[in-house]
Amino acid sequence: MRKRREGKALNLHTETTMRAILAGLTVLLVVGCAGPETATETREQAQALVDGTWLRDNLDAVVVLDIRADRADQRPYEAGHVPGAVHSPYGQDPWRVTRDGLPGMLPPVEDLERLIGGLGISNDDHVVIVSAGRSAGDLGSSTRVYWEFKVLGHDRVSILNGGFTAWANAGYPTEIGRSQPTATIYTADYQPQLVASAEDVVAALESGVPLIDARSESQYRGEVKSRVAARYGTISGAKNLPGAALTVGDVGTFASAEVVASLWAAAGLPAQGEQVAFCSTGHAASLAWFAAYELIGNKEAKLYDASLAEWSAFPDLPMDNTDNPNRQ
Repeated sequence: MRKRREGKALNLHTETTMRAILAGLTVLLVVGCAGPETATETREQAQALVDGTWLRDNLDAVVVLDIRADRADQRPYEAGHVPGAVHSPYGQDPWRVTRDGLPGMLPPVEDLERLIGGLGISNDDHVVIVSAGRSAGDLGSSTRVYWEFKVLGHDRVSILNGGFTAWANAGYPTEIGRSQPTATIYTADYQPQLVASAEDVVAALESGVPLIDARSESQYRGEVKSRVAARYGTISGAKNLPGAALTVGDVGTFASAEVVASLWAAAGLPAQGEQVAFCSTGHAASLAWFAAYELIGNKEAKLYDASLAEWSAFPDLPMDNTDNPNRQ
């Protein structure tokens, strides 16, 4: 039977740590500054992207997590959702929090354990994340939640490519109303290698590890900036690969793995080896991280959670394109 689930400033811990970071920078500057899978998948793995046909055929074997947000005049989940889906709106439930004055950060692990367990999701469940699917931003909601599950050590997680829009457009069945999940215990197995810090980015600069700026080209070039960034421009040496470029027509569907690989090559990015994706707050960066980690298969890819909201707040941390004469 199908499961029916009723401060601007960064705290880098100590002044000693910050001095060590800046000392490392001094050295640096001196030196040269989805085809369907089968239902018999193993517990240890799940296909990263699934389509509507696969989900329809496997509804009894998965937990569908609908992350569409409610609005004052719209409750999209209640108006229609994948049958049996549980609801946890991205941006409203605590999938991201403000920490040390930095917006959009990964919540404490214990808070995510409570959130996921409260949704009736156990460690053994295969979770399929469903966003609205109307834009690259929607897809970024899915990839961000996907990254958080991976950080928690949950490997049985997938994204519905195209989100609810693709599901509805295909004519697959929907339900209305709201289900009440039965809470369970969820225990994380934290995977720190997927999370990059400011110290990691400094080390990447020193060692030549590629940095991927997933923001728009205008932000990368220093023409505009997010309100959370203290400075225009990008982290020194970063390559620009906008998250929207990874989608089909800037909607909630990923481009093929072959197209993604060609974009990596065109940007001068290696297909393998350590690399760090960032944006303003770690949302668009999750698109680039997912593309690298899952579509290209680079298991050394990391996401800089605090991104430019943190980095740009420290004048001594190097940035390029800070003085673009066309900036707004």
